[in-house]
Amino acid sequence: MKIYNSLTKRKEEFVPLEAGKVKMYACGITVSGEAHIGHGYQALIYDIMRKYLEKVGYKVTYARNYTDVDDKIIAKSKETGIPADVYAAEMIGKINEVMGELHVDDPDVWLKATENIGNIVDFIRRLIEKGHAYATKKGDVYFDVDSYPAYGHLSNRSLEDALDGVRVDNDDEKKNAYDFALWKSAKEGEICWDSPWGKGRPGWHIECSAMAMDLLGETIDIHGGGPDLVFPHHENEIAQSEAATGHQFARTWMHSGPLRVRSADGKEEKMSKSLGNFWTIRDALKETNAAYGEGCGAEVLRFFLLRSQYRSPITFSSVLIEEAHKALVRLYTALKGRSADRAALDWNEPFAARFKAAMDDDFNTALAVSVLFELATEINRTGSPELVRQLLGLGRILNILGMDPEKFLQGGAEASDDASRIEGLIEERALAKKAKNFARADEIRKSLLAEGIELQDGAAGTTWRRI
Repeated sequence: MKIYNSLTKRKEEFVPLEAGKVKMYACGITVSGEAHIGHGYQALIYDIMRKYLEKVGYKVTYARNYTDVDDKIIAKSKETGIPADVYAAEMIGKINEVMGELHVDDPDVWLKATENIGNIVDFIRRLIEKGHAYATKKGDVYFDVDSYPAYGHLSNRSLEDALDGVRVDNDDEKKNAYDFALWKSAKEGEICWDSPWGKGRPGWHIECSAMAMDLLGETIDIHGGGPDLVFPHHENEIAQSEAATGHQFARTWMHSGPLRVRSADGKEEKMSKSLGNFWTIRDALKETNAAYGEGCGAEVLRFFLLRSQYRSPITFSSVLIEEAHKALVRLYTALKGRSADRAALDWNEPFAARFKAAMDDDFNTALAVSVLFELATEINRTGSPELVRQLLGLGRILNILGMDPEKFLQGGAEASDDASRIEGLIEERALAKKAKNFARADEIRKSLLAEGIELQDGAAGTTWRRI
């Protein structure tokens, strides 16, 4: 297996520190607002990486964090009048809810900054003792970037470049402008904790290093996140972690590709609230459920996101999601009316072997998905239960094809009024054909097709699906 390492800028053979075991940490969400579709993608892709690593035999310990105290959360607390800890807890509840609807599984361990203050304080004290951090008279603590000569290797930035595009704390007591906060002294009315330097709270960057090391050890196998975290967050994590221990913090650094949004006029832009193109997971699920049937939206969204290799840019648009839905219909159509046992996958089987080769090449889900279409074609040709078993098994690794095919193809309909109406029209059409009123039968078929409902006549009767 080869994985692209953002630190070395090349694909490398993946060899975990301990044979057969993988220690994996991915940065989660700062809970100052609801999760957007980019957050959903990052959670999904690292969940799938974890599932695949387990499927090929690794014992994985996978951790993610919630940043539940920072400047943005405190600002939201002041804006809403809700205490910061209460606001953060409510937002975590909302995020967990939509991640559940998106069918992204929890990590093995959830970590929160507010539950690790002791670890964080001990980590900062360690850096001060080693001469890599310093406290100010006001009670702030900063990392001394000059004390770590390798600073900038992940992002390929010099210290001068580090000042560009990054908000810098205005503090006369800082040694250098690019030194970053490890501990922030509390302002009046802010949430805070006791520390050797006075009441305050952690800086953003320190929490991940302290929590990851406490749970997984001083060197971890994989550290992941979104592209926006390369600098300054992950750059600062490396500096403070390796300054504290004297050795490598993460053997492999992984970053997903950027998310862009395509407007109605075809223009692609960075997703931003200020541009009015901001998609929360909740909004995206609402739109896709409305378009493809209640309960089907999450399946379509997951499949849409997986059609790109994780490091590639992803363009979010209704047109591309519609294309993903049509492609997913092809896979579910191959499964319709067919069943198979859930026997373990045999990676020596030709389709499974090609799927594995794709995933072993830097988790190339786009290429892995193409293997599923090859399987679907063969299933349509042969009807082989063995190939059905493979398609379902490989789909489960990618967290797709878990719905009942009939339900998905009918847009999530069960006993809804719409389903009852459609079944009633199918019955009326059958009676019309029996009475040789072929004009009425054809009229019903065409009217349903205009709604995006296709009728399929067979020996067992007429079935329908949304197209």
